[in-house]
Amino acid sequence: MSILINKNTRLIVQGITGRDGSFHATKMKEYGTNVVGGTSPGKAGQEVSGIPVFNTVRDAVEATQANTSVIFVPAPFAKDAMMEAADAGINLIICITEGVPTLDVVQAYNYIRQKGANLIGPNCPGLISPEESMAGIMPTGIFKKGRTGVISRSGTLTYEVVYNLTQSGLGQSTAVGVGGDPIVGLYFQDLLEMFEKDAETDSIAIIGEIGGDAEERAAAYIKAHVTKPVVAFISGREAPKGKQMGHAGAIISSGSGTAKEKVAAFEAVGIPVARETAEIPALLKARLEK
Repeated sequence: MSILINKNTRLIVQGITGRDGSFHATKMKEYGTNVVGGTSPGKAGQEVSGIPVFNTVRDAVEATQANTSVIFVPAPFAKDAMMEAADAGINLIICITEGVPTLDVVQAYNYIRQKGANLIGPNCPGLISPEESMAGIMPTGIFKKGRTGVISRSGTLTYEVVYNLTQSGLGQSTAVGVGGDPIVGLYFQDLLEMFEKDAETDSIAIIGEIGGDAEERAAAYIKAHVTKPVVAFISGREAPKGKQMGHAGAIISSGSGTAKEKVAAFEAVGIPVARETAEIPALLKARLEK
């Protein structure tokens, strides 16, 4: 099985006629994702790699019964794109766009929740359920269908961890890049709950980083609610306090959000923390054998 997306996912691409939108729409379709349409105002009637283009998300939903959207529009328009998707009845909204103003994300996130939908991102690589569906910019060749769920704050580290998992014979049920901004949609706790309930996910890998307290809260949630083996990795162990390293959310302030604190939180509840990403498969296998 998988979480969030599968073979029944009906995906539209917002911003499909742009450079990134058209490129990745084609890649998603080639992988086997059911890309049923795309949107670009004023360009209804066109096609991108055989995918029909509509003026609005509502038009696309009415014509295709789409239930999922992936967004490739420029940052100044991302808030409107996210809210438009929710307003049209899309259940899962994946915003790839980076550089979206934080207040825009807050407004869009609250609106999406009011509509009963879920948001992934912004500033994320999307997600993939191998051999079923991919929504985003994931390099599909490294993924293998299996039983390990992956949750990550970093797109690049997602790929590194997944490559090592696949090379070690551990396939993935679903891999989700939650995004590296200070405010994003579905996060560790939400996805941990989904993986815990998924009968065909038997282990979970978490890739965290410095900044915020999401990993500490995830550790507490795992202790209380998760029965499946979990292994973690925290990037940014050598980052100096007060200096942004990579993601907008990866800032240590006032002594909070350090790698040391996050590692300690996981280890305190019995979750092994890899010092290098390549150690994750062996740690998972050891946990599974127990």
